[in-house]
Amino acid sequence: MARDYYEILGVSRNADKEEIKHAYRRLARKYHPDVNKEDGAEERFKEINRAYEVLSEPETRARYDRFGEAGVGSAAGAGYQDFSDLGGFADIFESFFSGFSGGGGQQTRRRSGPTRGDDLRLDLKLDFREAIFGGEKEIRISHLETCTTCTGSGAKPGTRPRGCPTCSGSGQVRRATRTPFGSFTQVSVCPTCNGSGQVIEDKCDVCGGSGQRQEAKKLKINIPAGVDNGTKLRVSSEGDAGLRGGPPGDLYVFLSVNDDPEFQRDGISILSTVRISYLQAILGCQLQINTVDGPVEHEIPPGIQPNTVLTLEGHGVPRLGNPVSRGDHLVTVVVDIPTKTTVEERELLEKLAKIRNDRVGKGGIEGFLGGLFQR
Repeated sequence: MARDYYEILGVSRNADKEEIKHAYRRLARKYHPDVNKEDGAEERFKEINRAYEVLSEPETRARYDRFGEAGVGSAAGAGYQDFSDLGGFADIFESFFSGFSGGGGQQTRRRSGPTRGDDLRLDLKLDFREAIFGGEKEIRISHLETCTTCTGSGAKPGTRPRGCPTCSGSGQVRRATRTPFGSFTQVSVCPTCNGSGQVIEDKCDVCGGSGQRQEAKKLKINIPAGVDNGTKLRVSSEGDAGLRGGPPGDLYVFLSVNDDPEFQRDGISILSTVRISYLQAILGCQLQINTVDGPVEHEIPPGIQPNTVLTLEGHGVPRLGNPVSRGDHLVTVVVDIPTKTTVEERELLEKLAKIRNDRVGKGGIEGFLGGLFQR
């Protein structure tokens, strides 16, 4: 029986294209036959490759989600994946093989050129109403910024890095390796310069030669109306600074929402309860009901039954991305039945019971009220 392609790649069914690509690259490195000689590694690699071929293309993925493997048939072969959209075969296995000699120049340029900074994550808690209505929120983050003293070079002002003597500035060291597949030139990162091709003799006193400094800063971000637990916001270019003039990464803010003592949330609906007396339930009344927008007057019809749900339209949660459209506020009516009554109340209720020809019996007023609400 065929395995689920999402399970093969270890991703959820709602994973986006980048998550699928990342999972594929990680597994491909692990199970490629040139790297993994264990029994079953080649079959596992073909299985991983097949799963990626189907899930990486929106059309074939849609057919697979709807019809399963029968929906994709032989649309993609079970052979080796074309790595062109992932930056080339050498990118994935560069820690093992660099190709034949002469193929290392492009890798050297990638190592010594600008590098994008890392993305950062921040977990942010919101109050219940903040999540519903959104608004501006001030946060504090700590991230790497380019050192202003050395402008990111890592060298003391007035000096400059020099070419690495170990790798002659290439950032790589090479070693010829003979394998059953032929002779390969194995390339690894230069241990002296860590692949930069340069060494710094006089390091910047401020950043210690890293070219970056850890800085704390305040940011104001906009929280959209209608966010919920697990909503992820992307703040562009507020991650760590890139190396050698590379662009900064992004900041991802993961939201969680505090519980509210009065309201609960169910999607775009808000839930609450309101308590009324048994007389209000019998006779009806005008009642002030609390909502996230403030108190709202609402009519309770005579004879309302316990646990009736009232709908206050348009007082729920705004739809994320469309704040003009809002859900409803659903109010459950709870009827309070007294366990004790005064002498005067009992006399009046007994008279009412006689008018209705209700038998009170040993249950007293409780028996009467129980019978009243069962009708």
